[in-house]
Amino acid sequence: MALIVKRGTLPKTPHTEFYAKKDVLALEEIHGSYGFSGAYARKMHVRRYPTEQIAPPKAADFKLAATPAGELPLQPFHIRTGAIPYQDDFVRSRKVLFFGLSTSVSVSKPTKSMAAGEFFRNGEAYEAVFVQEGMGVLASEYGELSFKPGQYLIIPKGATLQWRLRSPRAFFFIIESAYPIHFAPHYLNAHGQATLTAPVVETEIGLPQLKPARDEKGRFSVLVKHNNGRMTRLTLGHHPYDLAGWEGALYPFSFDSSDHHSVAREIHTAPPARQTFQSGQAPYNGFSICTFRAQVEGWHPKDIPAPYAHYNVDSDEIMFFSNTSYGPRQGVIEPGSITFHPASLPHSPQGAAALRSMASRGKISDYLAVMIDTFFESLAPTKTALAYADKGYPLSWAKAGMAQGVWPSQ
Repeated sequence: MALIVKRGTLPKTPHTEFYAKKDVLALEEIHGSYGFSGAYARKMHVRRYPTEQIAPPKAADFKLAATPAGELPLQPFHIRTGAIPYQDDFVRSRKVLFFGLSTSVSVSKPTKSMAAGEFFRNGEAYEAVFVQEGMGVLASEYGELSFKPGQYLIIPKGATLQWRLRSPRAFFFIIESAYPIHFAPHYLNAHGQATLTAPVVETEIGLPQLKPARDEKGRFSVLVKHNNGRMTRLTLGHHPYDLAGWEGALYPFSFDSSDHHSVAREIHTAPPARQTFQSGQAPYNGFSICTFRAQVEGWHPKDIPAPYAHYNVDSDEIMFFSNTSYGPRQGVIEPGSITFHPASLPHSPQGAAALRSMASRGKISDYLAVMIDTFFESLAPTKTALAYADKGYPLSWAKAGMAQGVWPSQ
């Protein structure tokens, strides 16, 4: 994203001599992407490089790898994540539900903050985290970001994180990508500013607030995720949050789903009008993230607000339902439900959803859901997903239709 941010103190000119403390040469680090070609941040460490380990790296006692469910018949899935237990901290409670070559989808339902001397770094993926439940602080070397339900947290690969809860428990929906996640490029003009017709405004983000540098010795563990979910524990002899300052365009930020300004029109609005973020190079790889939130439904006198059946043969679709107000799935979904519709199958509303939706013409909806559409990437469920799957979901369309009886002509 083109929004350049500066925090703390650092030299005016990059790569030049600077002292955050008297007679102590500050040490520069570039946190970059796309080699040396993408967005980056310039960080100034008070006195130590982030490479100073005081103990040999060792494998952690857990992994965050996807465990494939095996060869299954082609089918849609409904995962009841409400049944997944709350436990442990943000990292150890993560459960991968779907995965592909460059994308994975997980949930985390922690009951406590991370330990004071322990940190997490995703070394293989960028993350978009949707907060379903709970409040707290996402800390990183860039500063602190408060979070609450309904917010997205967009986190660059390689940031050193500490998740701290201010509530008894929390519930996060996590999307990982091998590619950076940012506002959709077609929302930005040639100067990197959001166009006046975009549903997002790039300045409506939450920025990390840098705290005083932790210039202190000790024993600090950094759990690094790498190589398809393997976990390695690094041990530093100094606190990783030791920045005197930083500046750049690569940093964690928050975005409230209520700040996605829905685009309405006279007839049904397709998902692209609801796009909030993008990963990769559409339409060749990566995915789009769409926010389905309160908006005025179509007001054409014969509009059908419910979506039509669709068969996007190049996109797998995952939807996370924050509440149960989404009309096409009412009666099926629960808060926190995830549906997965593979590209090889058409999907549609269930039962009399289209008929019912006519009553909402021109009215404001109150649903909240997050949708992921991949570009030319197939996803697969994990064994964990199967453990919480609604076994009757593939036949739910037929059952809903029979329950409604014969639809009257209109």
